[in-house]
Amino acid sequence: MEQPRGARIIGTGYFVPPKVLSNRDLERMVDTTDEWISARTGILERHIAENGVPSSDLAAEASRPALAEAGISPLDIELIIVATVTPDRLFPSTACSLQEKLGASNAAAFDLSAACSGFIYGLTLAKGLIATSVADVVLVVGVETLSKLVDWTDRNTCVLFGDGAGAAVVAPGDSDKGILATSMGSDGRLGSLLELPGGGSLNPASEETLQNRLHFIKMKGNEVFKNAVRAMGNVAEDALAKAGIRAEDVDLLIPHQANLRIIEATAKRLGVPMEKVFVNVHKYGNTSAASIPMALHEARKEGRVKDGDIVELVSFGAGFTWGAAVIRW
Repeated sequence: MEQPRGARIIGTGYFVPPKVLSNRDLERMVDTTDEWISARTGILERHIAENGVPSSDLAAEASRPALAEAGISPLDIELIIVATVTPDRLFPSTACSLQEKLGASNAAAFDLSAACSGFIYGLTLAKGLIATSVADVVLVVGVETLSKLVDWTDRNTCVLFGDGAGAAVVAPGDSDKGILATSMGSDGRLGSLLELPGGGSLNPASEETLQNRLHFIKMKGNEVFKNAVRAMGNVAEDALAKAGIRAEDVDLLIPHQANLRIIEATAKRLGVPMEKVFVNVHKYGNTSAASIPMALHEARKEGRVKDGDIVELVSFGAGFTWGAAVIRW
């Protein structure tokens, strides 16, 4: 029986806005301290998009170096998947806006909403479409401008989030290399623990939703933490089992960069030492769907990912959603 086509990442890129908001800056904006933020989250600073800069702008800046590394033209892209919870607008999709900015006129394009797990969901889709020969070149982008949804009077959430974008070009490859296995899950019963209540069909924009501040991120942090560690551990183990890989054989674990405590707890649960875990949350904060592709790109540029290495990506986000991907580079 003929093996299905494999899928591999042939180019990555990332972009963050130039404006940096440090913990010291936040001390002047809200009742908090640099020490409190860094001790509880590991975050030291985050990048913030200026007014008038939409998510599609960041996505385009991240996509161009990914395409350049892959050695392909925008016209070669057959599908664009943009994972985001901060679209330019409800419709048309941010993926269509990105298509226009790249000049990728031969591509189909759509957005995917899975919060912080969005990039892994997108990789899973790309892998399946390539395996079944529906597509040959898929651009998967995670992008967020969460600063536009943050309540800057809420010290428990405004310190956590930042803006950025990461991109990956996925193409056919050998079945024993590239994206070996993925795993996904969700539990909608827990959706109210991390949400943006206003602006959709449940709570359309109105004077009342504005007065009640429903257009800002709401989070019950302790409950999110407990569920995140459990779900990330489970889904990471499941993806490894599907790939036939042991946790001790993982060369680099790239978890969603939500906060350092979740990263450390997830690594401990998997039995992966922290020296094999990539961390950049201190520089960017939680960038949701952009977090993992940004970290993957930085890890590659720092020489942390070498040919033949086993890399595992794992994430957890609002929904709740979770996902993991095992890659042989």
